[in-house]
Amino acid sequence: MSTNTLRIILFSYLLASFLLAIFYLRNRNLSFGKYSLWGLLALLVPALGPFIVILSRPGKRPHKG
Repeated sequence: MSTNTLRIILFSYLLASFLLAIFYLRNRNLSFGKYSLWGLLALLVPALGPFIVILSRPGKRPHKG
């Protein structure tokens, strides 16, 4: 594998994990400020940020029904 291929794989992983965290946050009951701060955490902490965001479960779960 060349270095360019590894960079593409790493960038793809980071983008996919960030999008996973954002889609998770979309279903939580958060204000815009909290949504932005959690999103920044997921973006600025490269590999672990999205997992930290999902495991901490910010906000309240929306009511179904």
